[in-house]
Formats: sequence, C-alpha cells, structure tokens
Amino acid sequence: MRLSKKERQKKLSLAWEAEPFLTDEEMARRLHVSIQTIRLDRMELGIPELRDRIKDMAENNFDRVRSLHPEEVIGEVTELTLDDSGVSVLKIREEHVFARNGIARGHHLFAQANSLAIAVVDAETALTATAGLRFVRPVRLGEKCVARARVTQKKGNRTQLDVRTSVGDEVVFQGVFDVHRTKEDQ
Repeated sequence: MRLSKKERQKKLSLAWEAEPFLTDEEMARRLHVSIQTIRLDRMELGIPELRDRIKDMAENNFDRVRSLHPEEVIGEVTELTLDDSGVSVLKIREEHVFARNGIARGHHLFAQANSLAIAVVDAETALTATAGLRFVRPVRLGEKCVARARVTQKKGNRTQLDVRTSVGDEVVFQGVFDVHRTKEDQ
C-alpha cells in the first residue's frame, strides 16, 4: 500500500528522530520509494543530510572526552555523557576489511568499542583492565557500525561498561569492558 506524501513525510520525521543515523537509501527501502523521493521529502522537511546530522549530534550531544584525544576514538562519537553512556559510528571502508572477502577485521570492531568505553569514563587516564568479547556476525564493507556504551557498575577505581555494536537493528558485536582509572581520578 502506497502512503500519501503527508503520511510518508510524517513517518520519515519520526524515523529520523528515533534513528538519526538512517541513510536515505535505508529510508527508501523501508518506505518502498525511490531515494530521490526521500531526498526531496528530506529537503522539504528541512532534515539535513546524514553527514550533517552526525556532525550536529557530535557538536550538541556530548560532554568533552577526558581520557583520550577525540581523534584517538575509533569511529565518530555522536553522543557522550561522561560516566554514563556514549555512541560512536564507524563506516566500514576498504582499509577495515580483508581484501579477499570484504569482511571487516575484528580488531576494528574491538577498537571502536574499546575506545568508546574508555572515552565514557570521566578520568584523565583510563585503561582497559579486562574485556569479555563476542563477535556475533561478520561485518562487511560498506556497513555502518553504531556502538553504544553504557556504564553498568562503578566500584573504586574500576568502571564496568557494556558495549553493543549494531548494523541496523542487528547486534554484530558485544563486549563487557572493565576500565581502570588512576588514583588521581577517583
């Protein structure tokens, strides 16, 4: 069943409000219309392109990272609340994959999750003490990995975080990180 323009635009607005990292291509697929139709609707609604939405979120939705330089975080941090939670986005490019099969090397997914976990910790110096990892499924060239970290426990100089990385609605990586803070930061 085809939606009216008004209904389609309402669905677009609600979807991008809930999931700001959705691409025009994904929205076109979900609503069974052309990418051009989505772009025209987005322009009419005043919704910026994905790159500008990510940049806007990065500028407006997070505290300043203390434990790393922002360029040391793997992926682009789009949300950060120190000692609580954070979100980063990593688009899998040629340099992230094995040439023969286009599957992302695991250390890139780990690096995204690990650096986000460290970035969430409100400390000048934070280091990973232990990590329990699970790679749920292979990630392929061109996929967009959204990592979400949240603090699950704080005890003394240790902070435990749960990090889940998804491609779309599908979890592709899970990790529990135990991060150590120096005594000066307790």
